[in-house]
Amino acid sequence: MLEGGCTPVKEGVLEKRSDGLLQLWKKKRCILTEEGLLLIPPKQPPQEPPVVLAAAAPPGVEAAAKIKELPFSTMKTVDCVERKGKYVYFTVVMAEGKEIDFRCPQEQGWNAEITLQLVQYKNRQAILAVKSTRQKQQHLFHPRILEFVNQQRRLDAGSHSDRE
Repeated sequence: MLEGGCTPVKEGVLEKRSDGLLQLWKKKRCILTEEGLLLIPPKQPPQEPPVVLAAAAPPGVEAAAKIKELPFSTMKTVDCVERKGKYVYFTVVMAEGKEIDFRCPQEQGWNAEITLQLVQYKNRQAILAVKSTRQKQQHLFHPRILEFVNQQRRLDAGSHSDRE
């Protein structure tokens, strides 16, 4: 996600609820970009660039970092905002229905920033889709074809007026 030159919009720490039986809150270093959210275990030193692993580490060798990517392309919405004590609790709903729970101190505003970036991403995708559709229509309706179609319409209109 960051490889494409995406600059971070926000960086900091979020707490993610674990999927395990106890559902403990685990701190994750987070980087929000225009393309999505990266979750990095806090053990990785901040000065080192995150490494996304394509293959499993050899036996006995700990991976440098297990980075979880949450791209906006697979994100549906940010839901369930609740303010309780000093925390804001919110849920990121993925396209496949998976829900990921987060919390952060209220003043950090992660939920609002993630929501804003998600909406902007979806808007950019919609604009690209409209442009693509228009380009396809322009290819289908070359000026000479449009001229021919309009000429046929005029001829048809003329033949209809002759019948009356």
